[in-house]
Amino acid sequence: MSERHALDLAGRVVDLVRRLGGPGAEAEVVVTRSELALTRFANSFIHQNVAESGTGVRLRLHADGRTAAGSGSVVTPDGLAALVERTLAAARLCPPDPAWPGLTPPTSVPAVPTWDEATAFAEPDERAERVRAFVAAVDGLEAAGYCRTAYRAAAFANSAGHSTQGSAAEAAMDGIARAGAADGVARLCADRLADLDGAALGLRAATKARAAVDPVELPPGRYEVVLEPAAVADLLHNFAMWGFNGKRFAERQSFAEPGVAQFDPAVTLVDDPLGGSGLPFDAEGTGRRALTLVDAGTTVAVAHDRRSGAQAGAGSTGHAEPGAATFGPTPNNLRLTGASGAVGAGATRATGTTVAGATAAGGGAETPGGPVLDAETAALVAGMERGLLVSDLWYTRVLDAKSLVVTGLTRNGVWLVEGGVPVRAVRDFRFTESYPRALGPGAVLGIGRRPVRQPDRVDGVWWDAPALRLAAWNFTGGASG
Repeated sequence: MSERHALDLAGRVVDLVRRLGGPGAEAEVVVTRSELALTRFANSFIHQNVAESGTGVRLRLHADGRTAAGSGSVVTPDGLAALVERTLAAARLCPPDPAWPGLTPPTSVPAVPTWDEATAFAEPDERAERVRAFVAAVDGLEAAGYCRTAYRAAAFANSAGHSTQGSAAEAAMDGIARAGAADGVARLCADRLADLDGAALGLRAATKARAAVDPVELPPGRYEVVLEPAAVADLLHNFAMWGFNGKRFAERQSFAEPGVAQFDPAVTLVDDPLGGSGLPFDAEGTGRRALTLVDAGTTVAVAHDRRSGAQAGAGSTGHAEPGAATFGPTPNNLRLTGASGAVGAGATRATGTTVAGATAAGGGAETPGGPVLDAETAALVAGMERGLLVSDLWYTRVLDAKSLVVTGLTRNGVWLVEGGVPVRAVRDFRFTESYPRALGPGAVLGIGRRPVRQPDRVDGVWWDAPALRLAAWNFTGGASG
């Protein structure tokens, strides 16, 4: 389906709402054509290749002071009429909605970012080639993971006369290598499938796995840490969901206080959906643009859709999405950067051997080996007298939303660092930490210059995460505790 066809379908649904709902009914419609292809591998061979194509129609309408939403995938005339009829019926049963923010008026939308047609319509063998290279690079270790490609063509129309359209494509690869009981991981999200180097990712995962064998147990406590990009992505995910969410901010369930220096001066956080090939508009038809959330340590904004923006006395920032009335608008394309781009004072030593191909996997130049596989992380680790290098965080759960205290586990490799050198692999820890406090004033000792784009489980969501050195992280016990 082309963008033009999607726009035509959206217009038809708006016309149906006018006809069936009466002249006072307001409607907004998003039509999305999605193509998602996934090549999975386990035990070092491909065991599944799946692809799905579908067209989704989402309708939100406001009639007689009540608001309801509905969706469907049948785009025949009867299917569209049925969608409008059942959404109107649902609206009659809904309570009044005095906070209805109205529709987005006709307004400009940024130009559609360039997207890669070869990625959008990649063949299974193109993903399989990257899996083959990943498996070959682990050199006898067990390998598992996936390579995916995704494409979306979307159009928006509403009864206020606003319409727009756009397309986006992306590719991602996520794999582990296993050496005995030790795992190493490598992940990367890119605008083009051609930018995913399966061999470099496999080499990274295997090198990390071999460096993680025979871990020792350390006591719980507060340790200085260097978090690698995969771990930093979890911080960004939770900041987006719980901290810079406009609905939670309006309900005073967010830590965010615009105008207050809540973070270390080294921290700048920007949501930049058009920094990759993202759609140029949100679910309400508002144009999406880069939004600075934290500027040199000071919180300056949160993400809003029209509803939360009206509650806060501000406008939409282009972050409306289906379901946001329940869980709130979230910035799903966060980029963490250092205010000056520096990696931190004293981060000058690096040891080990060079690993070829680390550029594609880790985002830096050719870099030291062992558990440290990119120049960004190496510079941060070299400045640490005693602490821990952490590859990844997982199974994280929020204990207190207001202060964003999170508990979770480390995985895919932890190492004790002494004198700037990783000396031993360490068993996984459970941690309990306030993410804003961990990045608070005086707590950030260094930020890598080059973020590495980390994929999320949902296409169109990614995190530009650099390596990060923090003064303290609260480890509360072993991973089984």
